[in-house]
Amino acid sequence: MALGAARFLSAGPAWAQKLRSGAQKGQTLRLMNASDRTNYTSPLASRYASAAMRFHFSDQHRFSTWRRIWIELARAEHALGLKVSAEQVAELEAHATDIDFASAARHERELRHDVMAHVHAYGEQCRKAKPIIHLGATSCDITDNADLMILRQGLDTLRGEVIAVLRALAAFARQWKSEPTLGLTHYQPAQATTIGKRACLWLQDLLLDWHDLEQLRTQLRFKGIRGATGTQASFLELFGGDHAKVSELERRVATALGFEKSFGVCGQTYPRQFDFRVARVLAGIAQSAHKFAVDLRLLASRREIEEPFEDKQIGSSAMPWKRNPMRAERMCALSRFVIEALGNTAHTAANQWMERTLDDSANRRLVLPEMFLATDAILGLYANVARGLVVYPRVVRRNLMEDLPFLASEHLMMAAVAAGADRQVVHERLRVHSREAARAIKEEGAPNPLRELLAADPAFAAVSQGLDQLLDPSRYVGRAPEQVEEFLVREVEPILAATRGLEPATRDLAV
Repeated sequence: MALGAARFLSAGPAWAQKLRSGAQKGQTLRLMNASDRTNYTSPLASRYASAAMRFHFSDQHRFSTWRRIWIELARAEHALGLKVSAEQVAELEAHATDIDFASAARHERELRHDVMAHVHAYGEQCRKAKPIIHLGATSCDITDNADLMILRQGLDTLRGEVIAVLRALAAFARQWKSEPTLGLTHYQPAQATTIGKRACLWLQDLLLDWHDLEQLRTQLRFKGIRGATGTQASFLELFGGDHAKVSELERRVATALGFEKSFGVCGQTYPRQFDFRVARVLAGIAQSAHKFAVDLRLLASRREIEEPFEDKQIGSSAMPWKRNPMRAERMCALSRFVIEALGNTAHTAANQWMERTLDDSANRRLVLPEMFLATDAILGLYANVARGLVVYPRVVRRNLMEDLPFLASEHLMMAAVAAGADRQVVHERLRVHSREAARAIKEEGAPNPLRELLAADPAFAAVSQGLDQLLDPSRYVGRAPEQVEEFLVREVEPILAATRGLEPATRDLAV
């Protein structure tokens, strides 16, 4: 069973034991038969996302969560003196997870209302409790609070996956912190850096996402038990005008479901701005992953660094030699999907009329689960690739050395002047030789001849014997190795130490 599912099922009241037991026996948690090939299924669910994330957004989990809210609502109403018996609450608990999906579907075809369909299906199983199911509540008291619980679980799963990537990249950065490589700006040769320093750029992007994710978790709220327009009028009537009991009812339900706070005010729904904030964090993760994946694709083209490639993996059906960066390419594809979906949540928030409008419903059913499943898939790929990055140091050095004589021009000029040469003469000779070297490279396809041109020029006679030392790549990486170590120690390792054990188990990736 998926790790995320196991964490959820091991928590909460005793009624969760039945679902956990069924899952451990291999019983399906999905309504659709996995062998049914006549129905479209989202590739995110059938191909890319993890079992843990699929479980969070499954029908079984969603509707079990609805029932969990109904149970806690009934429990609180019983405790606060309404005509809800302990026997009725126990009956609801006894059927918390054994959902009759066929019955719910039949009712929904007749009623055209998903929540009431499940109220009736639940009532058929709970004859004694049927009269008090959903007492005082509006549909969004159930669906919105369930959504917030599921979003919280999804974010918790993503936390572990982000940490897994951070840990893999940190190990890679430290391993290669001093390995010189050609730095590129505008994808043109610039100055030397190190492989580890470049990896820290990837790390820092994802570290910013981690901080955003942690900040978002502090903003998680319970929607509340508020009734049709958020005024709690129905509950105030149930409790005979006792405001304190209405407030206590909401506090009890929120606490039982793991929330310390509720939104201060709501209409019928919780603020859809919160969905946008959740989506913004997911889109940030997608941006960071996309940047890494593009860099890796470019580096693979330079034959410097590649994603892992399995022994029997086929890169192309027509070109047997190819090692296409298919995982990085998939990361880019999924990331584009997540980034573009962010705007959808913005429009949903902007179009909430008055206390609510229903055009958010179908949209949110699509956007929120798919964004979570896609982000989960991206991070699974990211962790897999980051753990298995393949570096080709000789190619890295060859590519750097091809441009290093150009990059080292100022250092060579200063060394020649220090040995007694005229600065203006040396500068002019460097300019002339650089132009000739560029011509030979571009027009003749020759290796960079600048080193040999300088060694043969009398203006550089005083330093010609030391050119190899002057062209040692490690002289040109600045403080890159030290920056790597400082960044890891100060900013990354404290987070990794505080979250040890949070990472999910490694998972097989789809083809």
